[in-house]
Amino acid sequence: MQAKAIARSVRISPFKVRQVLPLIRGKGVSAAITALHYSPKKAARLVEKVLKSAVANAANNLSLDVDTLKVVEATADQGPVMKRFNPVSMGRAHAYVHRTCHIAVTVAE
Repeated sequence: MQAKAIARSVRISPFKVRQVLPLIRGKGVSAAITALHYSPKKAARLVEKVLKSAVANAANNLSLDVDTLKVVEATADQGPVMKRFNPVSMGRAHAYVHRTCHIAVTVAE
């Protein structure tokens, strides 16, 4: 049995989240939470929150043993972008985008 948790439209670039995901792939849940807790990146806090949600889903919805859970899959996909404009000289405007992402973590026994 697999339990999954998804955080949608998180206000961080998926490139930054993908730097953190190899820390947890294939590890046990307790080792993954420890690795994320001591990582200095903002993305680690967000991924840790999603991982804890997936563990809670496994424990409460599927009655799985938390001690035997392992991170099977962790992905960060592109979410919607917020398009904004910055005023510059001579009445012009430069466009920029605020990227968001969908963070998904799957755990299994």
